[in-house]
This record gives sequence, structure tokens and C-alpha cells, in this order.
Amino acid sequence: MAREIPYIVAVNEALQFEMERDETVVFYGQDVAPSDEDPLVKAFGRDRVRVSPISETAEIGMATGLALAGFRPVVELLMAEFMLVAMNQVVNEAPRLRYMSGGQVKVPVVFKAGYGFTAGWAGQHTGSIYNMFCGIPGLKVALPSTPADAKGLLATAIRDDNPVCYFIHYLLVLEHGDVPEGEYLVPFGEASVRRTGSDVTIVATGWTVGKALQAAELLAQEGIEAEVIDPRTLQPLDLPAILSSVEKTGHLVLADQATRHASAASFIAAEVAEHGFGYLKAPVKLVTALDATIPYSQPMEAYVLPDEHKIADAARQVVGAAPVAA
Repeated sequence: MAREIPYIVAVNEALQFEMERDETVVFYGQDVAPSDEDPLVKAFGRDRVRVSPISETAEIGMATGLALAGFRPVVELLMAEFMLVAMNQVVNEAPRLRYMSGGQVKVPVVFKAGYGFTAGWAGQHTGSIYNMFCGIPGLKVALPSTPADAKGLLATAIRDDNPVCYFIHYLLVLEHGDVPEGEYLVPFGEASVRRTGSDVTIVATGWTVGKALQAAELLAQEGIEAEVIDPRTLQPLDLPAILSSVEKTGHLVLADQATRHASAASFIAAEVAEHGFGYLKAPVKLVTALDATIPYSQPMEAYVLPDEHKIADAARQVVGAAPVAA
């Protein structure tokens, strides 16, 4: 049975359920459970819920070692940018070891981090850098856009025998939605059709899924029916679901909060161009952040970021209902 809860509650529910189910799951981070009154500390004790040193290199290195030793660590890294100081562990160690050992070892670690903060967080904490991790063999990338997926994807990530980057958008954490009670898993590599339509496909990731749905409502008022696809995981990517939608609509818009040339939208567009070119009746349109650092000023921030109006304008252009900008 489902009930309505906030996104962040769904995340914590998945973590607690998995820790109850499997005693090898451990959780730690720089600001994790600072008080012994924290529910996770009360439930599982300080052996399994710990405050870590202020060192991302240490946190992630410890996680890789714990995973090799038979644990399933979930590391709270707060912001995706904090992972940049430990890229050797994230990119060059954790994802490679299972392959290099011929499958003799597993590395079941979850790197949990926020991304794309915006709302006045300025340059260094507003990046949408998930695309950096999408091309690393052995590393999986999950990007939940709803409370239900926040729960289901985290549970799946914890059970996976490979390292997973689990990225949440902090502007979504207080959003409410229906979430199943008890055990709930969302398969990796299985996209969700958030809205059906026949005129244009909009593929949106993470925070931009909500913007795409708002754009679809605007377009519907004009008689344009948009189908909104949420990949949910970028690695693995459910390309067949995207191609199936594009085959039906003949038009594709990709919405992504990342900058254009470092976006998931860019590699999804490349895949469609290679495998679904014959379905397209017009060029693919990308709606991303501009290639600029996110500014502190709210009006400038809004100018740089994608929104529902920019997505709707792109859809109008690809279906021929609006003039193409020069």
C-alpha cells in the first residue's frame, strides 16, 4: 500500500529497511547522525552508523575497502562536487576492481550525493556533474526524480554488487509523492513514462522531469501532446524505451540541468542519432543549462537554467509550431 511522504523521508526509509534486512549495510558521512538520539543510531548503533573524518578521499577509500571486505557501505557525501577530490577512488578504483579480479571480488558501495542545488548556492555547489560518471565501465548512476523512485532506486543500489553513484536533487527533498510501504525496488535500466503523448518525446533527467511535465501541460493547451520519459538511471540507460517513444512521435527534446557540453542529454542525443535517426522528422533539440557557472544572482540563475517555458519552446520548434530562433 502506498502513502504520501516527502522525498527525503522515502530515502531514509529505504536506508533503514535495507539496514534492517542486511547487517552488512553500514552508513556513514561527515554530518551523519551527530547525535546518539538519531533514529538510525538508536536502531543500529555506532558500529554501523558513524560520523566520518572531514576527508572525502578517506570516506570513499574506506568505503571501497569495506566493500571488498564484505560490507555494503552507503557513504553520505552531501554534494557531488565533494567527490571531485576523490576521483581516483570513484573512477579508477571502485569500478575497476571487480573486472580486474575476474569477478572474484565485489564492490557493493553507494556514493550518495546531492547535485544542482541552485536557489542562491552560487558557483561551487550547483553543478549537475552526473555525466562525469556515466562513461565509467562498472560504475552505475541513478537519478531519482520522485519520492517513490528515491526509495526504490536506493534499495536497488544498496543490493547491487557494483559501485553506484546515487544522486539526489536537494530542491526535491521536500516534494511529496506516493511511496509504497515496506520492501520496494526499482530496477536499474528501466525508464518510466511519466506522461503519454503522440506528438513529441521529452526525455528529462532528475529535477528537470517536473519541469518537463509542466511544459507538457502548457503544450497540451495548444493541442500538442508530449510524452515525457524519465530514464531514472543514466548508467545503465534504457535506450529501447526512448527509441520506442521517438519512433511513435518522430520528435525529440532532451531536458537536462547540466551544461550542454557536459550533459546526459548530449550522449542520449548521440544514441538516438545513431540508432533512431530514421524515426526523426526534425532535428533533436537540447534544453540544458548554458555553458556557464551558475551565478549567485537569482535572475541570472534563472537565465542560465532550463525551465518549463524553455522546454515548451523547444518542443514547439521541433514540431513546427513555432519559428526556429536564428
